[in-house]
Amino acid sequence: MQYSVISTGTSRSFPEGSAFLASASDDADIQVLVGPDAGARLADIPDTDSKAVILVELYTDTLGGHTGESRGEEGSNVLGFSRFRLGEDAPSDLVELVRQPNSDESAIRTAVTLFENAGLDVAVCGDFAGRIIDQLVRPYYNEALRRLDERLASADDLDLTLKLGLGYPEGPISLLERSGLEHHYEVTRALFEVYGGRAYAPARRAVAAHQRRQRDGGTT
Repeated sequence: MQYSVISTGTSRSFPEGSAFLASASDDADIQVLVGPDAGARLADIPDTDSKAVILVELYTDTLGGHTGESRGEEGSNVLGFSRFRLGEDAPSDLVELVRQPNSDESAIRTAVTLFENAGLDVAVCGDFAGRIIDQLVRPYYNEALRRLDERLASADDLDLTLKLGLGYPEGPISLLERSGLEHHYEVTRALFEVYGGRAYAPARRAVAAHQRRQRDGGTT
């Protein structure tokens, strides 16, 4: 299955040197837009209907923010996707494929096949900020950080308890510190702006990590 890639910068789903990028063709009926400005580049494609499917990499943005929305009837051969990645960790094997209410069913099947042929697992979801994983795990991470602030237990004991009690391979505090608390801040801040509520409000330690990164000359 041939596909072409339009890059707008470093992709979180498919970093430079990935096999998926290396296997792309110069021109194909399937176009994959990657990088931080992938959604903005969509406007430069003159005739989207001429393509079998156009895939737009999403970060904390939504597909509707780039394609427009109308009366809950939006949808076409343009789909969104995001390969889940936690902070500085390598991308996981899971791709969240974003559809709209009237997305073309053949385009969805084509996109699923494309990613599965690349050795990835695909979950199809609606067009919501945070999609499936971030909406479920970010509140959990925030609560773990808040319990640490409240001295419910030490970081080691919180991690150990959740590993032994729930069978997790790594505890939440260790996981966030290893992958980058500042990245957790960026995602939760974006979700909080959309949904509000305590669950998505960045935990204090994530805010501190973000402030430290800014002080040291980093970017968000």
